[in-house]
Amino acid sequence: MRIRRVVLDVDKAFAQPSPSDIAAAIDRVRGVEGFNISVEEVDQETVGTLINVEGDNIDLEGLLQAIEHAGAAVHGIEELVVGERMVDYRRRASK
Repeated sequence: MRIRRVVLDVDKAFAQPSPSDIAAAIDRVRGVEGFNISVEEVDQETVGTLINVEGDNIDLEGLLQAIEHAGAAVHGIEELVVGERMVDYRRRASK
């Protein structure tokens, strides 16, 4: 399966790991060509993030393990794009 994009819902503790710790872990995963980490929610103890990863044939298991090993918790996969080309999500038109 040729994974081209993964969007992950990830929580981390407020203090550690830092976003740069998570970024360093993701950067070492096979198939990752680019990514961003966006803070979506902050409370007293945790920071909720969305991590968007793009590449060609991303090692999904390696990606999940790298994030967990860095000290963050993956809560779920929000988007997965697979195939020969990128396909963007399109909302169904309202009636």
